[in-house]
Amino acid sequence: MGPRLELRQSQSLVMTPQLMQAIKLLQLSSLDLAAYVENELERNPLLERDDAEDAPSEAQREASRRDEDVDSSGDGDSGDASDGTASLSDGEPGDLVSASSSDINSLTPSVDADIGEAMDETSAFTPGTGAPSALPGAGGDDYNLEEFVSANLTLADHLLEQLGQVVAPPLVKAVCERLIGYMDDNGYLATSLEEFAEQLGIAMADAEAALEIVHQMEPVGVGARSLAECLALQLKEKDRLDPVMQCLLENLQTLAKRDFTALKRICGVDQEDLADMVMEIRALDPKPGSRFGFSPVQPVVPDVFVRMRADGGWAIDLNADTLPRVLVNRGYYSSVIGTVNGTDDRMWLNNCLQEANWLIKSLDQRARTVLKVATEIVRQQDAFLMRGIAYLRPLNLKQVAEAIDMHESTISRVTANKYMATPRGLFELKYFFPTAIAATGGGDAHSGESVRHRIRAMIEAEGKAVLSDDQIVKALQEDGVDIARRTVAKYRESLGIPSSVQRRRESRALT
Repeated sequence: MGPRLELRQSQSLVMTPQLMQAIKLLQLSSLDLAAYVENELERNPLLERDDAEDAPSEAQREASRRDEDVDSSGDGDSGDASDGTASLSDGEPGDLVSASSSDINSLTPSVDADIGEAMDETSAFTPGTGAPSALPGAGGDDYNLEEFVSANLTLADHLLEQLGQVVAPPLVKAVCERLIGYMDDNGYLATSLEEFAEQLGIAMADAEAALEIVHQMEPVGVGARSLAECLALQLKEKDRLDPVMQCLLENLQTLAKRDFTALKRICGVDQEDLADMVMEIRALDPKPGSRFGFSPVQPVVPDVFVRMRADGGWAIDLNADTLPRVLVNRGYYSSVIGTVNGTDDRMWLNNCLQEANWLIKSLDQRARTVLKVATEIVRQQDAFLMRGIAYLRPLNLKQVAEAIDMHESTISRVTANKYMATPRGLFELKYFFPTAIAATGGGDAHSGESVRHRIRAMIEAEGKAVLSDDQIVKALQEDGVDIARRTVAKYRESLGIPSSVQRRRESRALT
């Protein structure tokens, strides 16, 4: 063995910075993409936000030019605001974005008129004042809609407000305040009363007195140490906590199993009385503190809109509100590059320009890819959009990838964390890729979602004749669905439907 020279030829995939950035942007959700672009705007001085909505229209620009020609001598070349810049909305991407924006505006009604009418009604003229009366904080530039948004009231704040009106010794009120701090978001006491008294170094009598005061506060049931105690406090408030109901609360595990025969024997009641007691239990609130301090629900913003056209086809548009509008300020680059003397500074500025151009191209490519994938999904699932979930067909990433000549990994990244608004509702793109269940006669396969929908419909329509899993399998096989019993049981459990034994037991006990 010895050193020698060899010449080899091979192929390999090189992950360039442009490709890595395009892959990263492709799998981001709309919120993550907006945060990423915002970070790039702060880091790169050559990137700036394209405020197209605030820009004057072409008619306004033309009128402005005519006014300048009349008022000035004509030596001021106003130029175009977009000179020396490259924007995502230029060229072909601009056609796509502008078309989407117009379609979206037609789908979302304007609320400006409603706000104007509301302001006119609240700004009525008051006799003797000589001026219209306005809402607080609504005068001129100081008007802010956020002033009318109420803050979330937490459970602790609500209980402390009631504690201020309680007449009790200072020590007991101080213990109540500490006790409120030990409650979880559902209103339950997160520690035992013995441990609480030991930590504070107080007698159990003082801890019990404080807990009794908390139990009398609203909402009824706060401060409970178990579900049974929480329900008992609410029944006591309604004067329905008799010994029979207390016996039922002591056997909540049996009630959860729907073993009504055992409950009738334990409580010593008949079917009618047990049914009334169960209905009272169901009307109670097992989490009395959950209504306070809730976080505002963040609505899901769709990335794609699908609507029916007049000719019966489907119009697929990107949501222009979720597309970041950025541009590269080449004019600023040209003015700065001439004043830079150092090699490092010049190299840094050139890198900023290159990264800005890469970002523009990556955003453009992402928008095109999302629209292309969404269009193919709509074409494949046309029957679902027209007729409903029963016609949702099986679909996998490979079918879409082959249809639009892309890789499966690209389709997987596009369908992640993105949503489509359709006439049937708002769905995640991954929803349109259900698992396939074979047909008995060798025909077209059925989707798992449509089969799950059939199982739910069959159980809801069963009435007194409760269907077992085997009977559901037989009915589905007669309809051409080749499905196993364990698959039916799995789908039934995913829908939160109890077994046939529990449903039959409940039906006999409550009828």
